[in-house]
Amino acid sequence: MPVSAKTATKLREAMARLLAGEPLHTDGALNKENLAREAQVSHATVHRADDILAEWNAKVARPVLRTPGEVARDETIAELRQQLRKARTEITQLNGKLDALATVTANLYHENQALKKRDSDRGLAPLPSSE
Repeated sequence: MPVSAKTATKLREAMARLLAGEPLHTDGALNKENLAREAQVSHATVHRADDILAEWNAKVARPVLRTPGEVARDETIAELRQQLRKARTEITQLNGKLDALATVTANLYHENQALKKRDSDRGLAPLPSSE
């Protein structure tokens, strides 16, 4: 379903402002999201305007460059994700060790209880506690 003449005009005017570096409603980055915002239409509307999108793609054929701030932000995010993956792996390993220690402790407790019962059944006095 194509867009109305009024919407097409809004999109073309927005495209001209963005390409001229004179945006009114965006940061000026040359991307389709900003085209929609600059024209004050929905993103879906931009994608229904096939002829205008073809013009946009012809005029904005270069890749969108990221600002130094965006690059730094993305690097920080990547580093934090790596740290999170490492921490999760370590947590998983430590939880495994904790489970193993809990099992050993439980086995030792039950073995100790069994030995105490055996000794009391034989009439042996319990060993003094070291507490």
